[in-house]
Amino acid sequence: MRGASTDTAVPSAGGGGPGNAGRRPRHVVWLLVLGVALAALNLRTAITSVGPLLTEVSDGLQMSAVLAGVLTTLPVLCFALFGSLTPMLIRTVGEHRLLAAALLALTLGLSTRPLVEHPLPFLALSAVALSGGAVGNVLLPTLVKQHFPDRVGAMTTVYTTFLALGTTMAAAATVPVEQAGGSWRLALGFYGAFGLMALIPWLVLLRHEPPRGSGSAPVALGRVLRTSMGWQSVLFFGTQSAVAYIMFGWYAEMLRDQGMGAAEAGLMLSYLTALAVPMSLVLPGLMARVRDHRGFVSVFFACYAAGVAGLWISPLQGTWVWTTLIGIGMAAFTLALTFFAVRTRTSGATAAMSASTQSIGYLMAGAGPFLFGMLHELSGGWHAPLALVVVMITANFASGLFLGRPRYLEDSLERHG
Repeated sequence: MRGASTDTAVPSAGGGGPGNAGRRPRHVVWLLVLGVALAALNLRTAITSVGPLLTEVSDGLQMSAVLAGVLTTLPVLCFALFGSLTPMLIRTVGEHRLLAAALLALTLGLSTRPLVEHPLPFLALSAVALSGGAVGNVLLPTLVKQHFPDRVGAMTTVYTTFLALGTTMAAAATVPVEQAGGSWRLALGFYGAFGLMALIPWLVLLRHEPPRGSGSAPVALGRVLRTSMGWQSVLFFGTQSAVAYIMFGWYAEMLRDQGMGAAEAGLMLSYLTALAVPMSLVLPGLMARVRDHRGFVSVFFACYAAGVAGLWISPLQGTWVWTTLIGIGMAAFTLALTFFAVRTRTSGATAAMSASTQSIGYLMAGAGPFLFGMLHELSGGWHAPLALVVVMITANFASGLFLGRPRYLEDSLERHG
């Protein structure tokens, strides 16, 4: 199990059951791979496609500043609410049907929200699209664990890489599509086509879903949150996500406020987000080959700390270096997602750990940009908000050292009765 030639150090829980990819026809296995990749590509498009056109959307719908604030806060609220409901929905309808329904909701929301003329229906349809993304956030690690127990590293690489690609694509392509088509409505509705592409493989895979009750026993979210590992996962995921949301929302503004041009600041932000793609390609596979992951946690903390220190001392000298270091540190998000699979033995435990972590963690993430902006406004500078980032990455490092130890959630659950 620990040999260098294996793809993962995680035991093949239920390896002889229907969820084992090795007992499925080859075309079904490749359809599962395609389905996971396309679903991951769509999980963030409802979020990152709106930000670049927020002014145009607000003006076009005559949306007040309050409702625009609701729109930017809606993702974390939906991720928290619908993510927490996902394990119950899995038990009710099954993994494949639930993911197909989630992708259908995502596609309908993305396709129809640009057609409305008033802000409240736009918010409601955005929530429909985000509900699909929230369910997919929890389901994809679960499906990877269920169908590829012996290939967790490789399939988590597929999942996290396409997640990063979709996030970057929607952030980078929305404005060019709007400029080419002359309409923000066309630019936002454009992403419904990607949701439809992701739905097709899962409609075909409905015929190959494992029989109900054939997988591992479900685990209640409350049981996970009664363990120290459950809260370590929440804190690690929440602090990392909060730092990521801060950087996405404030990094370019911080650089511009200190004298950098708008175009160069935008390029820095694009570079920062693009670094997630190569990190997603290599990190899950490396994690799957070892059991102790505290070394990864330490490397990312060191990069974070050096990058933030550079911004504190000399933000406009060595900016490419500071941006690179922070971008590497932000790969801790991929680490947090991979923990769901490598710290559990069964798909039921993976679903519970993923849902409990993301439901609370995204609420923490939503508070990050708000507190950062408030500290900037109160202090009139950037040192106080950067001090908040230092506190968050330190908490991330401390929780990661505990979470990175070689152990499994099921053992913690057993000790807690």
